[in-house]
Amino acid sequence: MMHLHGFGLSGRYLLPTAERLMNEFHTLVPDLPGFGHSGKAPDALDVPGLARAAVGFLDDRGIESATLVGNSMGCPVILEYAFRHPERLDRAVLVSPAGGLHNQPLRRAVGQLTRDGTREPPRMMRVATPDYLRFGVPSTFKMFRALTRYPTLERLLELRIPTLVVIGDRDPLMPGPARVKEVAGRTDNHVLLVMIEGAAHAINFSHPGELAHLIRLFMADQPIVDDPDAPGHSRSFEIHRGALHPPTKEQSN
Repeated sequence: MMHLHGFGLSGRYLLPTAERLMNEFHTLVPDLPGFGHSGKAPDALDVPGLARAAVGFLDDRGIESATLVGNSMGCPVILEYAFRHPERLDRAVLVSPAGGLHNQPLRRAVGQLTRDGTREPPRMMRVATPDYLRFGVPSTFKMFRALTRYPTLERLLELRIPTLVVIGDRDPLMPGPARVKEVAGRTDNHVLLVMIEGAAHAINFSHPGELAHLIRLFMADQPIVDDPDAPGHSRSFEIHRGALHPPTKEQSN
């Protein structure tokens, strides 16, 4: 199970969720080229290039296929990975997908990120600020241009593997849950869409227990229910299940 980070960030903020899953899955959390401590990208940053890097990361470790868990920009990277190498993706988990029309133009995205910063745990800034400073302004413009030109929605609805999409109802970078549900329901697809109440954009960091619990249920084809070991925490519930998504084991019986 490989976890892919978002725009301008390293994989550090994904660790709270990844660490909760590491006893059940062989867990990998890389920094993609140009991000975090991976060093500068040799070529221009774009979604296909980052997907190729993700494939190369698995190749170097002799891993033929994996489940990929992405947050924000990591979601389009997973979709490109799936488009180019469908045989190497077992399942996909897309958390707070970003990069579509809702995030354009850049000034709008900056405003959304600013609002999101006030909704994330304060400790997130201690993790994110060094990553953003290291990423730099030139890379920000290049990556934003590439990300907003990528056909994220089309690729998502074309996926032919079980796909979990998790959104938060306080995420300013996403359309409202009703709009997301409407778009997801346009075609028969493999998408299971779940919302976490009270969550903003960086769900992997702010709500790691709830997200890890949802991923376990998704991987086991179990119904979406709140975590019985965390009563009183944020409520999670299913808002769309594509006609082609695998039924739960209870439904199969």
